[in-house]
Amino acid sequence: MNILPELHERGLVHDTTAADQLGSRLADHSVGVYVGFDPTADSLHVGHLLGQLMLRRMQLAGHRPFALAGGATGMVGDPSGRSEERTLLDAETLAHNVSRIESQLQRLVDFSPGKFQATLVNNADWTAGISALEFLRDVGKHITVNQMLAKDSVKSRLGSEHGLSYTEFSYMLLQANDFRHLAGARDVELQMGGSDQWGNITAGIDLIRKTLGRTAHGLTWPLLTRDDGTKFGKSADGAVWLDPGRTSPYQFRQFWVQQSDADVARYFPQFSLRPLAESRDILAAHAAKPEAREAQRLLAGEMTAMVHGKDAARAAEEVAAILFGGDPTGASVAGFAAIAHEVPSTSMSAVPEEMSQLLVDTRVCGSKSEARRTIQQGGVRVNGAQVALDTRPADIAPLHGRYLLVRRGKTTYHLIDLG
Repeated sequence: MNILPELHERGLVHDTTAADQLGSRLADHSVGVYVGFDPTADSLHVGHLLGQLMLRRMQLAGHRPFALAGGATGMVGDPSGRSEERTLLDAETLAHNVSRIESQLQRLVDFSPGKFQATLVNNADWTAGISALEFLRDVGKHITVNQMLAKDSVKSRLGSEHGLSYTEFSYMLLQANDFRHLAGARDVELQMGGSDQWGNITAGIDLIRKTLGRTAHGLTWPLLTRDDGTKFGKSADGAVWLDPGRTSPYQFRQFWVQQSDADVARYFPQFSLRPLAESRDILAAHAAKPEAREAQRLLAGEMTAMVHGKDAARAAEEVAAILFGGDPTGASVAGFAAIAHEVPSTSMSAVPEEMSQLLVDTRVCGSKSEARRTIQQGGVRVNGAQVALDTRPADIAPLHGRYLLVRRGKTTYHLIDLG
């Protein structure tokens, strides 16, 4: 049950309160532990994955995970790690966002009945009904301004050109009160978060000691950056979301496949749920033959299956194989459905007589003369087979009775759906 040494080995510990005491507590008891997720958008992104996986690791080690959706704190916005204030969201938008991220939290942490069943909580349930006067009396009086000013998340913003509003300044008190509530109502004694949350976590520990007379613990993991110093979780198109409507399973998989060798060496033990010994073996094999990118592929497959399910992960792998020059004839129906989200697609009830006309109709080529020239140069394939000028589209058997995948050159694709 004492998972702390393993977390250290995986590179998942930045700070802890009294490590010996925390380790002893984890070894002897099934501890209640929580991580908070503020609903600033209607989807979590890969930057939130580590928090979800930390809860899952604790659960597998015999502890009780609590995933907190910040329906109340989301109305204020956490200043930690930000140079300017967040845009405040209205209650309706927040409620929508909370409902969406709750389902994402339930994919990675086990909420089914059992001894170590995970619990989903929303801090709006115990915060919304408290008046400002009650909050100042019951929480504010126990935390000094000196304490708050000493926190890095506050100091960095006070020295910035944007400053820090009183609204954001109060965020620390709200998060501290969350920890106190969960300690008293749910026997939660450990809060975890990214290293930028350390000040908020220790404020909660102090509040619990002063108001409940109990000992609580905190643990943070390092904030993740790439080897070039850029923020983890971003792609060329922006954030990599867990919602398949925002970031498709194929694009999600490719984010992991495209990690550098230096980054995957750090990320693999941090994100993978494989045993440490197996992770070490995989990384050793990867170091011996990095051009195969096996560590990236294995991590990509595991993460995609976790977030989107095994079927979506298999389909994403099929898409990748096809779009990088593989034979499409063995792809599944799900694979072709996934391809339709990644390349231009056209629905047709019937194909034209000439191949050159098909290329024009699908805008693979701009004119029939261009289409003929490209075909003569051997630059067009349909369903993996090279076509000639006299190839009739109607003579090509659609895959799964409905799909024609047109490929021009190495990277231009168009999917025709005859269904």
